Amino acid sequence: MFLRRTAVVHILLFFTAASSSLVAAQNSSCPLDFSILQPFKRPSPDGSTTCQYLLQGLRLVYSHHLRQTGSFSPPLSSASSCWDALQSSISGFLPRFDVRSRCGFQTPWISQGCMNITTRSQFEALIPNSTLSTAVMRCNLSLESNTPCASCTQSLSAFQAYLTGASLGNVSDCTGFSSIYGAAFANRFGPTDKGTAKCLFLLDLASSSGNGSGKKKVVKILVPLLVILLVASGLILWYYLKRKRDFKMRRMKLRQQRDSLEAGTRSRLDSMSESTTLVKFTFEEIKKATNNFSRHNIIGRGGYGNVFKGVLQDGTEVAFKRFKNCSANGDANFAHEVEVIASIRHVNLLALRGYCTATTAYEGHQRIIVCDLVSNGSLHDHLFGDSETHLPWPLRQRIALGMARGLAYLHYGAQPSIIHRDIKASNILLDERFEAKVADFGLAKFNPEGMTHMSTRVAGTMGYVAPEYALYGQLTEKSDVYSFGVVLLELLSGRKAIVTDEEGQPVSVADWAWALVREGQTLDVVEDGMPEKGSPEVLEKYVLIAVLCSHPQLHARPTMDQVVKMLESNEFTVISIPQRPIPLVACREEIDRSVSSSSGSGKLTSPTGYQAFSFGADGSGHH
Repeated sequence: MFLRRTAVVHILLFFTAASSSLVAAQNSSCPLDFSILQPFKRPSPDGSTTCQYLLQGLRLVYSHHLRQTGSFSPPLSSASSCWDALQSSISGFLPRFDVRSRCGFQTPWISQGCMNITTRSQFEALIPNSTLSTAVMRCNLSLESNTPCASCTQSLSAFQAYLTGASLGNVSDCTGFSSIYGAAFANRFGPTDKGTAKCLFLLDLASSSGNGSGKKKVVKILVPLLVILLVASGLILWYYLKRKRDFKMRRMKLRQQRDSLEAGTRSRLDSMSESTTLVKFTFEEIKKATNNFSRHNIIGRGGYGNVFKGVLQDGTEVAFKRFKNCSANGDANFAHEVEVIASIRHVNLLALRGYCTATTAYEGHQRIIVCDLVSNGSLHDHLFGDSETHLPWPLRQRIALGMARGLAYLHYGAQPSIIHRDIKASNILLDERFEAKVADFGLAKFNPEGMTHMSTRVAGTMGYVAPEYALYGQLTEKSDVYSFGVVLLELLSGRKAIVTDEEGQPVSVADWAWALVREGQTLDVVEDGMPEKGSPEVLEKYVLIAVLCSHPQLHARPTMDQVVKMLESNEFTVISIPQRPIPLVACREEIDRSVSSSSGSGKLTSPTGYQAFSFGADGSGHH
C-alpha cells in the first residue's frame, strides 16, 4: 500500500514539472538587463531624438548581454517579453510611448540581427585576426577623450567590409554590430562605462539631482545680474558707435574682424590635429611626395583645384587635393570641408588621412587635404574613359548598392545629416574590390535637424543638379537622390548625363530613359554589350528605380533609405512612377503628347507586372 502511494506521488510530481517547463518555454523571460540604462540621460517625451535614444540604448544593452553571455541577442521565444521589459523600463518618463508602433520596430527584430550571427565566436570567425587585434589595441583604454574615441571608431569601421550580408530589421543590423562587439570585448571598461557609452553609443550620463538643484539656485541669482549687465553693455555700445562712425573706425573694425577670422580658423585647424586621428603634414613633405607638384602626378581637376597622386615616406600611395586662390574666405571653406570629412567613417565613403596649411614666399597661402588613393580610379573613367572593356553587370550592381549605402549614411547615419550637393560619376571612386567610395565633400552642407529645406548658393555639376535646386535654390536630401538617379542611369546605359540629339539639342539621360520607359521599352535603357547581364527582371527594376530617383518633381522621389531597401530586396517591386512634366527643351510633338495624356491616370508601372512598393506600413504592426 505504501509503495502504491509513493508511485502516485512521483507521477504527480513528474506531470507538475513537465507542465511548468511547458509554460516557461511558451513564455520565456527576457534575459536582457534594461536597468543598466537608468544612469543615462533620458530624452524629452515625444522629442525628435526619442527613437534614436531607444535604438542606441538597445544596442548598449545588447553589448552588455554579449559581454555576460557571449550571445548578441536574446532567443526569439523571448522577443515579446523583451519588448514588454523595455516598455516597462521607460514607462516612468515616457508613459504613453509605444516603442514598436512609434519607432517602427517589429517584434522579431529584437532577436534578429546581421547575417544570422548570434554568438561571439561566429562574429570573430568572419573578421581577420589582424583586424580584431587592431581594434583591441586602439579601443582598450578610456574613450572619454576625442582622440582615443576617434581612433577606436576608425578601427571598428574596418569590420563593415566583412559584414556585407543581409540584416533582419534595424534594431541590431550590421552597422551596429561593430560598436556592440567593440564595447563588449575590445574595451576593458565595458559598454556601461561613461566614455565607452558616449563614444560608441552616443549616450551621456545624467547629472545628479543634488547638483541640479544647486545649479538652479545659482542660475536664479546670476540671470538677473547678467540681464542688467547686458542692458548696460548694450547702452554703452550704442553710445560708443553713435560717436565713432567715422571712416577710420570702420576700417579698424574691418581689420580686427579679418584678424579674428584668421585666428579662429587657425585655432580650429590646430585643435583638430589634437582631437582626431588626422595627420598634419608639412608643405615640404607634400612637395616631396608629389615631385614638387609635377603635372605628371595630376590625376584630377576641378573647380576647387587639382588632385595629385603621391607617395609618403613610408611608401603609402595617397591623393593630395590642392585648393587654389586661397584667402581668409578660402580658409573657412577649407576648415568646413576638413571637419565634414574627418567626422565620417563608412565603408562606402572616402576617408580623410590628413591636411596641410602653410604660407610660403613663392607659392602663397596653401590649403591641402590628403586622402586614400583608390586603385581603380573613378566610375567616370570606367564608363567614359579610353578603355574598351565594359564593366560586367555584377560589378555595376555592387557599385550601385555601394553608392546608395554611402549616400544613405550621409543623410541618416551622420550626425548632423549631410547633403553632398555634387554627386556625379567622377566623384564615385572604386577600390581594388570595385567597392564604391563616395568622394569630394567640398560642397557638402550640414542639414540641421528639423529643417525641411535649405536655400543656399547653388553648387554642383550640370546634368546632375536637381531642378528645384537649380531653379529655386531649394536644397534637401532629395536633391542628392536626383543626382544619384542620374549616375545610376549612366551606370546602366553607358550614356553621359547630357548628350545632344540629331538636331544638336541637349537631352538629359533622365528624359531619354523616361521616354523609353513610357513606351514600354524599359530594357532598351541598358547598355548593349554589357558582359554577364543579369536577369531581365532585375535589370528592369534597377532602370525603374533610376527613373524614379531622377524624377523632376521632388515629392515623387524616394529617400535614400528607401532606395537601399529596394536595391537590396529580392522582390521585383518598385514604387509606381508619376507622370513627368515636359522637358525644358521640348518639341511640338512632346508638348502635344503631354497635353493629350494629361487626362490619364498620371501613373506608370512596369509592363512586366511590377506592383507598387510601399514603405508606409513598415513597422506599423507588431509581428
